[in-house]
Amino acid sequence: MAEKNILAYFQSIEDAEGARAKLQALRAADISIDRIGRFPGEGVDRIMNPITGDFPGIGYLTQDANFADKSAAILAAADVTASGMSDGGQDAVTGRDVLLTVVIDEQNADQALRIIREAGGLV
Repeated sequence: MAEKNILAYFQSIEDAEGARAKLQALRAADISIDRIGRFPGEGVDRIMNPITGDFPGIGYLTQDANFADKSAAILAAADVTASGMSDGGQDAVTGRDVLLTVVIDEQNADQALRIIREAGGLV
């Protein structure tokens, strides 16, 4: 059987979880829920002293970002949030920042789309 991939955007994790529960009843092959952030990485998860120089860049300290690319880290350091004196509007990604990814059998795709829309998702 052929599978269909669906990407849907939600305003909250709770809305996406509600859709997930209903999609599991359709026997979706895979479902994941992720929050989309402005910068890559999971954020700073350890206490450190910036005076020691034991950090990869200012974006790591002030933006909770983990950059694999040095150029991206330099560009992020030019962002208004890098000063630490501004939150940049509490992260620029607002609204639909929760991504629901579904892999489902093609014959159930229309019903899955209906469930997602009823839960407040944007496809």
